[in-house]
Amino acid sequence: MIKKFTISTLLISLLQGTLMSATLKNIERNNTNIPVIFEKHETLPIFNFQLVFKNSGYINDKKLAGLTNLTAKILNEGTKELGAVKFARKLENKAISIDTSTGFETFVIEVSCLKGEYKTALKYLTEILTDPNITDKTLEKLKKLQISKLHQRENDFDYIASTKLKSLIYPNTSLSNPRSGTLKSIEKITIADIKSNLSSILNLNNLIIATGGDIKYSDIKVSIKPILEQIVPKKVSKIKKIKFNSDNKTEIIKKDTQQSYIYFASPFDIDVNNKNSYKAKVASFILGGSGFGSRLMEEIRVKNGLAYSAYGHISNKKSHSYFTGYLQTKLDNTEKAKDMVIDIVGKFIKNGVTQKELDAAKSFLLGSEPLRTETFSQRLNRAFSLYYKNLPFDYPKIELEMIQDLSLDDLNKFIKSHKEIKRLTFSIVTK
Repeated sequence: MIKKFTISTLLISLLQGTLMSATLKNIERNNTNIPVIFEKHETLPIFNFQLVFKNSGYINDKKLAGLTNLTAKILNEGTKELGAVKFARKLENKAISIDTSTGFETFVIEVSCLKGEYKTALKYLTEILTDPNITDKTLEKLKKLQISKLHQRENDFDYIASTKLKSLIYPNTSLSNPRSGTLKSIEKITIADIKSNLSSILNLNNLIIATGGDIKYSDIKVSIKPILEQIVPKKVSKIKKIKFNSDNKTEIIKKDTQQSYIYFASPFDIDVNNKNSYKAKVASFILGGSGFGSRLMEEIRVKNGLAYSAYGHISNKKSHSYFTGYLQTKLDNTEKAKDMVIDIVGKFIKNGVTQKELDAAKSFLLGSEPLRTETFSQRLNRAFSLYYKNLPFDYPKIELEMIQDLSLDDLNKFIKSHKEIKRLTFSIVTK
């Protein structure tokens, strides 16, 4: 026991050393305070800069699914003056990467390069923001590519089952449509839609900057002024919690398939910065997130041979939280596998976990968590995530300490208090 405590304490100390170097600063522009997460990194001559617009992901794709995804893709097409190919060559010649992507809640423009090229990289980013390649020709090209991908997914049964599941549990919300859009919605998107959406996204009041590398903060602060001049303050937007809206429902989708694809979800009532989130992390790991050794994998595959793999996890974001999982099984075993998921989750809530399961979870989580911040990019992304969730930069260290001290009784009380996880909804693609 003493040896285990010593190793755990060492890992927690190592993690603290990698995270405490992130600092929170502010830049003021147009009477707007912009939070800046900065981390100095002297080991390698690198530079990373991220413009993160909160409340600006595809959460806002209400009537035109795929609009924000296409908006991000257009910003990856260079400038109107040079076009995609010539602009890409400029980046390649300097080993500069500028990439725009979207999540559900955030829209991110990221720059990475060697330290010696950071001013050039920021200059190129300014050019994109000043003169984005929003043309009919570019949009039509991207729409054709997107429509082609969507056609290819017509036989991707995992995609079909997971997409249908989202539409069942979050009907008539942005979550009910895929990030990539649908064939009908992509066809409808126009240049005016892209311009309007981009204008809405580039909102100084929604901006968080994450940056760092082998460079002084004072140098970054001066160099990004031209970029911030391209972004104006607009109305502050806030994320609204999206309610899970389906209980004990099953949707069967018939396809010409050789096996059944079973996706499932249930509500999980907890906020992203809830004080018990660490208990949810441990419970999720034991129930379905640990692969071999998890309840779902052990019961469904190891003991009963009903699937090659079975997974489940708790997804906890600002806008929504739920428990979800999936498995594939033989056509004849579809109902049996579904009933087994219901049974496993029910017993998990009723009886909780064993001391052996808790010890195994602690061992893995305490040992693997520090490895999640090995690279500078991982640390910067972690620091942003903590700030975004209103958590302190040293929270991962605090969380590991709480996991280390978590008792079996406390964990099982937490698990038994979340009976809503038993209200499972299924989306099944089968023959």
